[in-house]
Amino acid sequence: MPRTQSTFVSLSLALALSAPAGAQSFAQLESVLRDHPTLQVMDHQAQARRELATAATALPDPVLSLGINNFPLFDPSFNEFLPTNKAFGVRQQFPNRAGRQARADEALARASATQDMRRQRYAALRGELIALLHEQKRIARQRTLAQARHSKYDELTQVAESEIDAGRPALFRLAEIEGERVEVDRTLVELEGQKARIDARLIDLVGAVPTTPAPPVRTIEWNGDVMAFHATRVAGAAVTVRDRGIDNAEAALKPDWGAQLTYQQRESGANFAGDDWVSVMLTFSAPVWSSRSQQPRLRAAKAEHAAAQAGYAATAREVTAQYATYRAMRQAAQDSAAVLEQKIAAIEDEVAAQFTVYESGAGDYSRIIDGEIAILSLRADIAAQQARMATATARMNALLVTQ
Repeated sequence: MPRTQSTFVSLSLALALSAPAGAQSFAQLESVLRDHPTLQVMDHQAQARRELATAATALPDPVLSLGINNFPLFDPSFNEFLPTNKAFGVRQQFPNRAGRQARADEALARASATQDMRRQRYAALRGELIALLHEQKRIARQRTLAQARHSKYDELTQVAESEIDAGRPALFRLAEIEGERVEVDRTLVELEGQKARIDARLIDLVGAVPTTPAPPVRTIEWNGDVMAFHATRVAGAAVTVRDRGIDNAEAALKPDWGAQLTYQQRESGANFAGDDWVSVMLTFSAPVWSSRSQQPRLRAAKAEHAAAQAGYAATAREVTAQYATYRAMRQAAQDSAAVLEQKIAAIEDEVAAQFTVYESGAGDYSRIIDGEIAILSLRADIAAQQARMATATARMNALLVTQ
């Protein structure tokens, strides 16, 4: 076995052995989903930004200094030269409070935006989980119906063979039956492939292939407020972040302050007395180069804010269109299922009529089986439409903020 294939098999076995039991309630699946790695990433990012907000308001560390001033090199001494002294200093910078607060507010805004993104991501994952469970149900239903169709073709083959034995020209019909049986076999193979893809995605979501029944889905009506969508809340949070960015850029035009205290000590010498004295200095920054530094940053922050506002407007349009699209898909699937039910009712009436004729001795039993096969095929189509309706509803609901 090639090494890469062996590694793949080992990983698959490890996943299968480490996966939790599949028989879980939907509430348990939701609990597992809340710990999805992509959601944990966002939790850690939000926590990091909250910590940065705390750090942004702090002052920088003071700078301590120890030194000697005017120390003679060729005649080293502390008491021979009048200007020689020892110095002990401390310097503290005070970045302007508006700037520190703006940076803290921006970090908090980013943390809030990340939490909004996390809620949006969880809603999307939950909607996908519901859709996948309904797809599981659809595949199981279609597989059962396909197997029933296979049995009906066996029954129909027996009828055709009896007609051939009776001298009726049913050989061509027998070939048609075999062709239709092959189509049923192909359908079963496709269903197995679909099941494998769904199982893989379920393992990604909840770590196992659950046997949980698909939960019922009910449409959550939109109240018309665009802020009821997760996407617009995320886009609105991005605008707030850019607001704080403008505050930060404006604060950069204000002066940063600093204070410096130096204690100096002079030793007594032959011709002078020792003494101690203190030097105090206050510093502040002046935006001399603001036209090349702070002003461009401020214009950039305003441009980013305008871009975020435009992104909010675009997101509001896009998510409204998505909601309408899913709603239309749901309605189309519901209408299609209703039409298929009507077709089944009509075929059932026809089958009943054919059975009455057959019992009278004048009919053909193969027509009854054909009708039953058609009903099974239509019921498989209804299962597909029901899954489509549930998927559209789940994804439509996932767009909305429900908590």
